[in-house]
Amino acid sequence: MGWAQRLMPRSIAAQLMSLVALSELIGITLAAVTVIFLFDSPSINDTQKFLAGRVSEVAQLLRSTKTPTDADELLAAARRGGLDVRRVALGELVPRTAGETRPFSIRAFRQLAAESGIELLEELRHPAGSSSQVVVKLDNGHALMADVAVNGGFWSILLRPAAGGAIILLISMLLLSVYAVRWVIAPLAEVASAATSFGRSPRAPEALRRRGPLEIAQVADALNDMRTRIRALLDDRTRMLAAISHDLRTPLTRLRLRAERVGEDTLRPAMLGDIAKITRMINETLEYLRDDARSEAVSHIDLPSFLQTICSEFADLGHAVSYAGPARLPYACRPRALSRAVTNVVENAVKHGSTVAVALRPKDSNHIEIEVVDDGPGIPPALRDKVFEPFFKADSARQDSGGFGLGLSIAQDIAKRHGGSIELKPREPVGLRVSMLLPLKSVLA
Repeated sequence: MGWAQRLMPRSIAAQLMSLVALSELIGITLAAVTVIFLFDSPSINDTQKFLAGRVSEVAQLLRSTKTPTDADELLAAARRGGLDVRRVALGELVPRTAGETRPFSIRAFRQLAAESGIELLEELRHPAGSSSQVVVKLDNGHALMADVAVNGGFWSILLRPAAGGAIILLISMLLLSVYAVRWVIAPLAEVASAATSFGRSPRAPEALRRRGPLEIAQVADALNDMRTRIRALLDDRTRMLAAISHDLRTPLTRLRLRAERVGEDTLRPAMLGDIAKITRMINETLEYLRDDARSEAVSHIDLPSFLQTICSEFADLGHAVSYAGPARLPYACRPRALSRAVTNVVENAVKHGSTVAVALRPKDSNHIEIEVVDDGPGIPPALRDKVFEPFFKADSARQDSGGFGLGLSIAQDIAKRHGGSIELKPREPVGLRVSMLLPLKSVLA
């Protein structure tokens, strides 16, 4: 574990709080940099030209006033408009000192004075005025003094930088939120994927990586521990099934041998039939509980030929089973397991119907459908889900068939392990349709 990982907070709450704080810090930093480098204050030259124009206008208006009262009202109106102007006597002006500097450029005022015919008194100043004053001659006895200091407006000082900073802060928050979703919450998706794959294949050897925040790492540890315990249970079940197979089949074999020696012809067939029934029940139960289908290697087969072979086997036994579908369709599957599933469905169909049709067709761009149709009595709608339960047998005509209610359960389990499903549908006017839907690219578990 690197130093960066050691410094990273371990809990989700701490990580999210750190992300929020970091995003705010980055946003503030970017806002400050933007204000410094991008948001300039208003152009000084443009502002001074504007002030020069206003000073020129006020000077010309003062010259046209008739009375001192009119002049005072004009100056008051200019001051209310933001321009600090006063009318002063020429005798009050004093020369500027040699080392005195102006905090502004006089160029704009010179250009305006040359164009408007206004006399600019550059070398004179009023003692009571500021260093940023401009003096314009009005007449032989008076002059106009204006303070032309340039101050930043409200927008340039506060609103514009604040707006830019807010935008940058929002963008940084958005980008770091994407990081939070990807790097803090993403391990949850890995946990969910591992749980899904484990549900399909508990014997998968790979363990879930321990990464992400503390809470997710704890979930990963718990899931890995659960997988280990479930594998141990599966191993115990396998050993138990091997023991049952040995312990039950041996005495059944002895019973069969003893029953064949029974002298009564009416009793011997009944005893042998019961023994055969018990043997078949044990074999089907053990077959249902076996885990061989999961360990079978995946092979590529020609699915139409595969289904035609199953139909031919039943036809050789005298059953009317036919195939309809494409001539060739490569498919990746576990052949023995899929053969067992289709055989169980077809066997269930021939027990209850006189004719059976097996059809293969594309369902959509991602799935294919294997449909087995019979003309038997069908299954009531209320029982179509229950028939997939182990050892459940439907009532009425589809009950007394010699089976133990495991065929459809096994078929459904195999279809799910191929990433598919099985559904029972009614056939009109009578009969049953068993639809096995499989992905075109098989998702094997």
